[in-house]
Amino acid sequence: MTLSASAAQALRSLALVALLIAWAAAAHFGSAGAGSPDINAAIGVSPIVFILGLLVWRLLNPFTRLLGALAVGALLAWLWPALRQNVALLYLIQHIGSNLALGVFFGRTLLGDGEPLITRIARVAMQRPLSERKQRYTRQVTAAWTAFFFAVASTSLLLYLLAPLAVWSVFANLLTLPLLAAMFIGEHLWRMRVLPPEERPSIAQAIRAYRHATQQNSSAKAP
Repeated sequence: MTLSASAAQALRSLALVALLIAWAAAAHFGSAGAGSPDINAAIGVSPIVFILGLLVWRLLNPFTRLLGALAVGALLAWLWPALRQNVALLYLIQHIGSNLALGVFFGRTLLGDGEPLITRIARVAMQRPLSERKQRYTRQVTAAWTAFFFAVASTSLLLYLLAPLAVWSVFANLLTLPLLAAMFIGEHLWRMRVLPPEERPSIAQAIRAYRHATQQNSSAKAP
């Protein structure tokens, strides 16, 4: 019995959610010092190693690819004693770095004469010219997401510096995803209130448009 495309997509989404929840729980306990320092550090560096691995794999020359893999392994081995003793700091750097990167990604589209990111997504999703009201709304939403990511990064740093480590860990590792979901839901409810039905794309249309917009952005940066 074969699964339909929608069922397979739903299963992949559930698996991804389960993986994110498991990783968040492991990050929380690792940041609090529970368990093996080596396992906690390995879980902590896994996203960074995965990203570096993808970058190395994109190298065309097999010899250069091998050198890149050896360089990543050597760097990891050199840093390992420090990483296993500073697991919480490792998660802090990841948490702040990812949120700052997303804040910059959204915020820079608000500068100059460029098109705000959410406006671009809406234009692709609607496949027609946007009304002035829709353009104003999407610009405001882009600014709201920018503020959200910078606020999360700032709060994470302040809690790490001023609050007990357990309090920071709960915020950074356990509350970030619920806060992200709450932001999505809140924006959706507000959109339902201020925009007419013909100016509200479906969630599936928005996801497809976001992928298209990010792919366009990556293509524009490619040499």
